[in-house]
Amino acid sequence: MSKKIYIAAYHQSPFGKLGALGIPEIVSRAVTEVCQSIGVEPAVCDVGSIGAVCNIALNEQGLLSGLMAEVPGLAGKPIETVENACATGGQAILSVAYKLLLGLGDVGIAVGFEKMRDDQGKMDGKAIGRALGFFSHPEERIGKTYVFPHLFAEVMDLYMKTYGVTEEDLAHVAVVEYQNAQHNPYAQMRGIKPTLADIMKIEGVNRYVVEGLPLKTYDCSQISDGYAAIILATEEGLRRLGVARQDCVELSGYAQATDPLRKGVRDVLKPAGAYKAMNTAYAMAGVKPEDVDVAEVHDCFTVMGAIGVEVLGRAKPGEGAGYWKEGKASVGGECPVNTSGGLIAKGHPIGATGIAMVGWCAWQLLGKVPPELQVKNAEIAATFNIGGPICASVCTVLKKVT
Repeated sequence: MSKKIYIAAYHQSPFGKLGALGIPEIVSRAVTEVCQSIGVEPAVCDVGSIGAVCNIALNEQGLLSGLMAEVPGLAGKPIETVENACATGGQAILSVAYKLLLGLGDVGIAVGFEKMRDDQGKMDGKAIGRALGFFSHPEERIGKTYVFPHLFAEVMDLYMKTYGVTEEDLAHVAVVEYQNAQHNPYAQMRGIKPTLADIMKIEGVNRYVVEGLPLKTYDCSQISDGYAAIILATEEGLRRLGVARQDCVELSGYAQATDPLRKGVRDVLKPAGAYKAMNTAYAMAGVKPEDVDVAEVHDCFTVMGAIGVEVLGRAKPGEGAGYWKEGKASVGGECPVNTSGGLIAKGHPIGATGIAMVGWCAWQLLGKVPPELQVKNAEIAATFNIGGPICASVCTVLKKVT
């Protein structure tokens, strides 16, 4: 890269419920709060990008870039709305990075959010299922009420049959993540502590989501409200912001790749685009998988926690579930993964997710996460953010500035 790009600031809301906050206020808060975290005004940002996935379907609001431009100081600047399904947040970060590399500015802001619940915190499951279903291929959503749980139940079933993995093996992903979430003040499921036995028992809230397929409620990520924002800067941008390099992390590698939308026409257990994006990010950063000290992967369902560590290169195909079961992904393990609690326990406000993954990894490298979750001496982090049925992939590598 011709310029180094740094993460100068990160901020997020607690994930779960935003109550009566309207979309304009959510956008305004996301921008102003991340700026306040380093004592600057939004006007310092030269470029921007914003994304939310279900906002038109659930909240009847598009052109989010225009709402962002209503924040004092941002009018007239190059800001666009991005959408790449659940990879929207990661894509927003890349969009800002590209603009900085092109010389359109030295400071940029990426915002992601989702409001999936009403003002009372209730959710309309069928409406959400329908809205999310639009991000699958028309041929693969036929006959499915809740399209993505159904599609990933099929992926889970295929993974188990292909590699001889059990439901209990995959349940360890959820066990680790719920444990981590207990210490994350931003996590939606903080206070909920299911054991392995709870996750395996079909009782109460825990049920099989699709008849005849292995996916259970505890295997799933959450329906969440929340927002996240990140400020990127060049070295000149850091000087303008008054932020020291040692208080930042470097966005040293990143890439994006997209596979065909239909999962039935490709090897969904070894998603080519995901591997390409991850390996390209590693090459850009000049690191190898074994160099990664901490990571966040897109565990929309437990099977993706397993596939995620395989894409990271920390486990061979089919051995990802074992990586969690053996404690290698736990805090104190070989490479702690989803110390935030992941999408399963931290929450999954879709447009915010990719930004939150990168932001949390930045906090890890800066020593800003709660001590129970802090990975000691972490210097390199990686993220893997997906959209759709493992279709769009955004991967990043972060380095501690020394």
